[in-house]
This record gives sequence, structure tokens and C-alpha cells, in this order.
Amino acid sequence: MRGHLTEKADVFGFGVVALEIVSGRPNSDTSLEEEKTYLLEWAWQLHETNREIELVDSRLSEFSEEEATRMIGVALLCTQTSPTLRPRMSRVVAMLSGDIEVSRVTTKPGYLTDWKFNDVSSFMSENSDLNSPSIRMAVDTDWSPLTANKT
Repeated sequence: MRGHLTEKADVFGFGVVALEIVSGRPNSDTSLEEEKTYLLEWAWQLHETNREIELVDSRLSEFSEEEATRMIGVALLCTQTSPTLRPRMSRVVAMLSGDIEVSRVTTKPGYLTDWKFNDVSSFMSENSDLNSPSIRMAVDTDWSPLTANKT
């Protein structure tokens, strides 16, 4: 699937957005403790220990635990490593509506666990060919197109 946009890639994206909505936070947040930095990893850890409800945004005063657990389960299904294991969007809608049971999550989400953003920054500083403004902007949060010519 590398480099090809497919329906299953969209399903993966939906799963990530669903987790962001439930948790009230972005997919990655380096200001959080290490175990919570990457949302998919944290969601999977909570799922493995049946503590998915801890993922719900703490700012919510009232919510349905059943609906939150359903949304998290569907999101984890959508982010499975193998695209063939991800549900079709019609099935996602049916699971979220409660028309069908949420299928059992069988594999961890598809993400890179060993190649963190800090590794990308050090790789780029070693490879000046890749140090173009567009690539720097994607990795370096201090870089700005307004200051690009000043460096």
C-alpha cells in the first residue's frame, strides 16, 4: 500500500480522527508523558488492559461509557496494521450506529514505533540534501516560511 491512496487508507485516517475526537487531543503531543505521546500507542495500551475509557477527554463531565467504548473499539479496528483487516466504511457506520456489534480488534494499530520525530530531525541534519524548506517545515516546529531566508 505504500504510496497509494485507497479506501482502506481513508478508513485508517477516520480511525485516527475518531480517537482524536474521543480523547480531545492530537495524534501526537510531545508535551505529554512518554506513554501518552502517540495517541494510537496509548489507545492500544489502554485497550490491552481493558482501560479504554481512560482515553476519553477528561474535560467531558457527562458521556455514555458504552458509546465511548464503541467509538474507541471502532477506531482501533480502523487503524489495524493490515488494510485487509480494516472494516469498510459502511460497516464502520453500522457499528457506530449500534446496528451491528463492534468486531474484535485483532492486531495493533499500524504505526511506526521505533522511528520517532526526534529521529527524523537528527536524520535530516545529517543529510543536507533533504534539508529543503518544505521538508524542514514538516519536521522543525521552530521553522517558519517567514524566517526561511534568514538561516
